[in-house]
Amino acid sequence: MILPDINQPRLVVPTALPVQRAGLVAIIRDFTPNWFTVTMGTGITALALNQLPFAGAGLHDVGTVLWLLNILLFVTFSALYAARWVLFYDEARRILGHSVMSMFFGAIPMGLATIINGFLAFGIPWLGAPAAVGIATALWWIDAAMAVVCGIGVPFLMFTRHDHSMEKMTAVWLLPIVAAEVAAASAGQLLPHLAGGSMELTVLALGYALWAFSVPLALSLLVILFLRLVLHKLPHRDMAASGCLALGPIGTGALSLLLLGAAAPHAFATVGLADIGQMARGIGIIGGLALWGYGVWWFLLAVLTTLRYLQREGMPFNLGWWGFTFPLGVYSVATLALAHQTGLALFSVIGTGLVLLLAVLWTMIAVRTAIGAFQRKLFVSPCRVRGSIPSDFTADEV
Repeated sequence: MILPDINQPRLVVPTALPVQRAGLVAIIRDFTPNWFTVTMGTGITALALNQLPFAGAGLHDVGTVLWLLNILLFVTFSALYAARWVLFYDEARRILGHSVMSMFFGAIPMGLATIINGFLAFGIPWLGAPAAVGIATALWWIDAAMAVVCGIGVPFLMFTRHDHSMEKMTAVWLLPIVAAEVAAASAGQLLPHLAGGSMELTVLALGYALWAFSVPLALSLLVILFLRLVLHKLPHRDMAASGCLALGPIGTGALSLLLLGAAAPHAFATVGLADIGQMARGIGIIGGLALWGYGVWWFLLAVLTTLRYLQREGMPFNLGWWGFTFPLGVYSVATLALAHQTGLALFSVIGTGLVLLLAVLWTMIAVRTAIGAFQRKLFVSPCRVRGSIPSDFTADEV
């Protein structure tokens, strides 16, 4: 007779279960949303390779394969995380009070955004423009809604439930905030494929609103992060990769302005506001250039801090390494967008170099992630470990 485990009222795993099924249950129990950073990095790598100046059929095909892989990963991760909430609800809900893991809710809409953009870059030849654009548009509305919920919901939890301090702050704080500006960049990608009229202008207006919902707050957090680094020095080596996250809101903010600005003339012309559209295009280029320059500072800082970790403390591999990929990817794509809109070869050369660096990093991190997942070393849920549960939980909740 198998007695129920009172600590896990939602599910009992008998020891007689086959090894494969017991292993799957263990993975579900420890599955956390930071796995969606894998979809962020994989998706942006596919899109960046397709943007290279010399991208031909070969790189397009590589990007298509990565995009299809990304869809498979996103669907799999969504199923695993949904299963955790169903089977282990009492443990899964503790993430709402975890000061670090809850930040990764923002990775879910950002991972979805790369799939949306992929439908426009890779899906049209397969599905046809009407179907691919229709799917991308429907998913964009879902993505934008999720980004807004993360952008306000997670900070509200920070204000009311979490245990934070200046010393414990890292760039991970940016994750729920940045999701909205990623949705804004997706709006810019979507706009040229819309039929025009009120829908086109609506998406444009919401794109700018999503940009404003995210970028000013993210840039403010970077100021606080600078102060934290001055006062308390670099974070623990387990969070070493988080230093690159600062490049994310800068690169995405620049890319959003460039894409929305490029689409603005046509959208505003449909309602007789062509002059405003041309102004928006100019603001996009100037704003993109300014943010790009700001990003150079944070990129160089990320390089220096990473080298310091490698030389002095080492960097143990964990899922946080995916923090190198998406920020570098969006900054690379923003650089190539500047090359396209300004015609300056300088940005084309720099953007190409950044994308090649991204491809090398993605390959290395993807291989190590696959090995770690096969060995089940990367499935860790700190929010269900008693010692890591914040003090604002009651004894009953623990």
